[in-house]
Amino acid sequence: MSKTVLYWHPMSSATPIACALVELGVAHERVKVDIRTGEQRRPEFLALNPNGKVPTLTVDGAPMFEALAMHLWLGETYGVAKGLWPAEGTPERLQAMSWCVWSYVTYGAQLVRLQAARDMGTPDDAHGSAGHKAMDQLLALLDARLAQQPWMLGEAYSLVDLVVGSVIGYSAYIGAPVQQHAHVAAWLGALQARPAMQADGA
Repeated sequence: MSKTVLYWHPMSSATPIACALVELGVAHERVKVDIRTGEQRRPEFLALNPNGKVPTLTVDGAPMFEALAMHLWLGETYGVAKGLWPAEGTPERLQAMSWCVWSYVTYGAQLVRLQAARDMGTPDDAHGSAGHKAMDQLLALLDARLAQQPWMLGEAYSLVDLVVGSVIGYSAYIGAPVQQHAHVAAWLGALQARPAMQADGA
């Protein structure tokens, strides 16, 4: 069995990866990187992740960075056997890839706009308002999907819910109008109630 190590910090963008590892039952070691004191900028960490960020994952010593890449790899490597990721060659796999990238790229781009306005203390300026409106429109698309089924791929929970939900959940924290979309809000609540979602501090 390969040795998997997660370099992580609590309550950070590494949290969804920590939760995915628990959800999948993947044995792994955790190494806490104190991003508050700058440990992520040490040469030995930069050798693993040149971006100097968490999460970082190593598999038998080989490093991987970017959370979305980790999610997709975990899904393909462990999720299919666990019934938490669709098999290659199925229509569901295409949907899984599409929605995961949608959350990080399409929705994520608007999240960045809202985050920037919030950080600058101007969430109601033109930039922040435009990001808020765009997120509302994208949430309406997601809400329409979840009006037809309880989880992203249908009747059963999958890692796609964790991936998309982690982005949507963070956006709600910084002011996205998630609660205005009833199906999204209910789905997010069900997702966040899963035991694996409490695994960040493990």
